[in-house]
Amino acid sequence: QVQLVESGGGLVQPGGSLRLSCNASGIILSIYVMGWYRQAPGKQRELAATITSGGTTNYADSVKGRFTISRDKAENTAYLQMNSLRPEDTAVYYCYFRRYSATVVDYWGKGTLVTVSS
Repeated sequence: QVQLVESGGGLVQPGGSLRLSCNASGIILSIYVMGWYRQAPGKQRELAATITSGGTTNYADSVKGRFTISRDKAENTAYLQMNSLRPEDTAVYYCYFRRYSATVVDYWGKGTLVTVSS
């Protein structure tokens, strides 16, 4: 199975930047979707950004133009570069990994808190 280890959260002022990392260990199949969902207190969890094994990216409208997702295949690590951060970006960010096999299996990281505040 896949184990996800996240890092990079913290406190940043509005307009600042952070980079999140998620390392995936275990058996990695060639077909997958990986990325981040985020959840603010009192709100529903929502997709922030994902990238597929084929390199296709998907972003929430609210982060387009500000966030960039990428991955290092050799290191089995995904990165979320977050620029021009806004207070509304404050949330717990959860790394997400969907593996396609005989069945579809989802894996979640423990989450890392991003706080955007002056």
